[in-house]
Amino acid sequence: MKGASSRSLLSQLISSIQRNIKSPRNFSSNISSTPNIESPLPSSSHTTHFKFCNKTSGLLLLNRFRNTPSRNLNTLFEKMPHLSSKQRKPKEKTDILEQEFDTIEEVVKAFEEVELGLDENDPNLGLACLKVGIHLDEIGEEYEKVLEFANRALGILEKFENESFSVAITLHLMSSACFNLKRFDDSLGYLNRADMILRKLEEKRFSDKDVRPVLHAVQLELANTKTAMGQKVDALVNHKNCLEIKEMVLDPESKELGLANRQLAKAYISVMEFKEALPYGLKALQIHIDQLGDSSAEVVRDRRLLEVIYTGLEEYQRALEQNQLSRRVLNKWGPYVELHRAELDAANLLIALGNFEEAINTLKNVFLQTERESKTRALAFIAYGNALCNQERISNSKKCLERARAILDKKESAMPIEVVDAYMKIARVYETMNEFETAVTMFKRTLAILEKLPQVQHLEGRALARLGLLLKGTGKVPEAIPYLEKAVELLKESFGSKHLGVGYIYYKLGAANLELERTESATQMFAIAKEIMVASKADAFAKCQDLSKFYDGMGNPIPY
Repeated sequence: MKGASSRSLLSQLISSIQRNIKSPRNFSSNISSTPNIESPLPSSSHTTHFKFCNKTSGLLLLNRFRNTPSRNLNTLFEKMPHLSSKQRKPKEKTDILEQEFDTIEEVVKAFEEVELGLDENDPNLGLACLKVGIHLDEIGEEYEKVLEFANRALGILEKFENESFSVAITLHLMSSACFNLKRFDDSLGYLNRADMILRKLEEKRFSDKDVRPVLHAVQLELANTKTAMGQKVDALVNHKNCLEIKEMVLDPESKELGLANRQLAKAYISVMEFKEALPYGLKALQIHIDQLGDSSAEVVRDRRLLEVIYTGLEEYQRALEQNQLSRRVLNKWGPYVELHRAELDAANLLIALGNFEEAINTLKNVFLQTERESKTRALAFIAYGNALCNQERISNSKKCLERARAILDKKESAMPIEVVDAYMKIARVYETMNEFETAVTMFKRTLAILEKLPQVQHLEGRALARLGLLLKGTGKVPEAIPYLEKAVELLKESFGSKHLGVGYIYYKLGAANLELERTESATQMFAIAKEIMVASKADAFAKCQDLSKFYDGMGNPIPY
């Protein structure tokens, strides 16, 4: 189930059908709901935590698609024969489906009344089935019933024109139901067919103002479905298509276009393509500064996103500059959780720059303003421990890590993904201080949590990679290989087979097999690694020695 914020995903797209389908000759296509594109200002975790939502409520519709003309069903059923008076008469009964319904039983009862007066091949019945499917999708939970009505609608509507606008909308409804039922392959199939139909309609000069909002919805759903299937790289094409559609119809300086650029930047970040993300992040920032002013919430969000991008590019000073600019605004709004997390991010950037004392002073301020058992406080202890470790104050560093663990242990069930990410950070600090056994224990504990969670291949792959590399580095090569082999498969699913981090794991697998005198396997792994490095235009494998860019970041950043 997609959740409350996205349960009405499809109904937003075709809200006009719910309200305005009266008959096969009276169909209003005004798609004008107001999208809830962004949540309130970030309240999530540290900058190196990335939560890329599976569904983006509100982005299905373009808020600024203005003046969409009404369209009767002659445009939906382009080749449908003229309806006789006998066919038109019962259509008035379908008006009962225009009201609001609170329960599934109410919807089904209303449909049964409508169905009695309609022939099985009557297009009115197809539209009635579609409307019922939409109502049920809005109510949620009974997605098998949604699919049942949508299938019936499709069977009727296809008889009149199998590549019509109405068929595309029905396919989108079917994809939504399948997504909720976690039948992602089926969802993808319906979406691809809907996309094909809409593209053909666009080529035929079917009204762009009608097609584009629906095409945008389908593209976004394709992106989200592929993401849910772990195909984040493939989803980039659809995210780019979403932006291109908006660029065709929105004012070049509109706030919504700024949001669309930021959304594409996030998509690139999710696959660790920081260089590609940068221009879209910068464009979003400029649009929002021009339209909303430098102290707006959207500008703060853009700066926090740029902070992530510059961190991924290892341009820590630029990242810190964006952090400082965002904190100036956040300070004006008073102390609250996002300000504390921005300060925590600043401390981590200072540590990356080697400014340990300044980082410690910043963290002391975080401690003064956060609750004793809060996640932010736990993350601050981890950062403090990291700074002390870099100063070789190992005993004090361990105490900080222990205090962080004491807080996080209580939060495993409530926020497992955030705890997993924090545990991996703790493991990395232990690794830095050569406490390898403790680090291995933390990584294995992390994997035990991840095994219980769905759709976290990127996190599991990252943890497996870290553990495998640690075991190999400490001479436990036979034990390391299975972890590295599983890691590379999961990371390929999440980031693509040509990602530089994937190439690094292949390189290390080659080295591990070589140590065990498995020459043939080693040669194969080295060959794959070389191919990826060439494709990535990496200067040398030495570029990969600082793995923080590849594995500390994989699946992480975006502070909201």
